[in-house]
Amino acid sequence: MQKKIHPSKRGVHVIAIFEAVKGILGLTAAFGLFYLRHKDLQAIAEHLLEVLHFDPTSLYAQKFIETAGNLNAANLRFVIFIAILYTTIRFVEAYGLWRLRAWAEWFAIISGSVYIPIEVYELFHKPTFIRAGILIINILIVVYLYSFRKEQVHEKKIHESEIQAALSENQAK
Repeated sequence: MQKKIHPSKRGVHVIAIFEAVKGILGLTAAFGLFYLRHKDLQAIAEHLLEVLHFDPTSLYAQKFIETAGNLNAANLRFVIFIAILYTTIRFVEAYGLWRLRAWAEWFAIISGSVYIPIEVYELFHKPTFIRAGILIINILIVVYLYSFRKEQVHEKKIHESEIQAALSENQAK
């Protein structure tokens, strides 16, 4: 018979999968940048905007093209390093969350909380539904993990007091 997973644990597993997906995206970006390291990045950026049917004269398109054109070998190595570092952090966090490790839960709570003020600022500065959605999802994840962590501590205290009571009962006999 298969062991049932407590609903709270299932939620943590979903968050672990989400973190692993972010790690996969970071790894994909790192490999893509590594592959493009000897290419004309400005021309690739222009071609990408054309393929995606973006207006190349828009502000964001111009910034994207300009940034791609300004990347040199040293900058690109740094960006690749950051992508690999990000990927490593996401995979370690995903592993810890999947294994229900307290350190991973606290790490996710703290790292998610750090982004909330930035996301609030961004939402007020340039409100979009995407920014609002990201903020709401992040708040829900932080609140969920914090309540899960509190529940785990409470269950551990109950379990320890039950063991203590059983030991005291056995000693009394």
